[in-house]
Amino acid sequence: MSEADIIKLSAMVLALIVAIVGHEIMHGWVAYKYGDNTARSLGRLSINPLIHVDPVGTLLVPAVLYFSGAPFVFGWAKPVPINMHTVIRNGGTNAAVAVSLAGITYNFILAALCAVLLPALTHPQSAFEAFVTLFVYQTFLINILLGVFNLWPIPPLDGAQAVRYLAQGWNMKGFVSLYDKIYPYGMILLVIVLFTPLSNLLFAPVGWIANSLLHL
Repeated sequence: MSEADIIKLSAMVLALIVAIVGHEIMHGWVAYKYGDNTARSLGRLSINPLIHVDPVGTLLVPAVLYFSGAPFVFGWAKPVPINMHTVIRNGGTNAAVAVSLAGITYNFILAALCAVLLPALTHPQSAFEAFVTLFVYQTFLINILLGVFNLWPIPPLDGAQAVRYLAQGWNMKGFVSLYDKIYPYGMILLVIVLFTPLSNLLFAPVGWIANSLLHL
């Protein structure tokens, strides 16, 4: 492996860790603001990436995507434990929606910050500067990917959770019941989407958002 490959891989791994660990911490942090101490009491609001590692989502999936030459790399961390009953009791279903969307909000804000930094990092003069440039670029891209991916209304993704709690708040009992029935099959649906042309359609906003942020 060449020095350039090592720099690229290191930047990508660090960017992925920042994206997925921060995403999970934000769920727990917003829940904590609504009185749920579950994640904090278990030490899951820590920025130590080791306690958030999911063997499949943090290690296996990104590695397979990278070494198979996939056009992008993404993954997920171990979900932060949250007691939604406590959140809803203290803040209602809108609080549950806020907790559900906290990680996505983090991802898009981080991507926007990277978009601001990228124009100043176009001409790296050393290996370290090349690493920083690649890290910022990968952080920009991975966070948009994660944000868009998690917005899909497919259980157990965050978008599905937000839609369900919105429906619950609007007393749409039939819709909530339908979502609860779909939930056990969510991962199957997700795999089907990811490995069919549907994924191209659902990932299309990634390019739109990236172009919009870069031209702000």
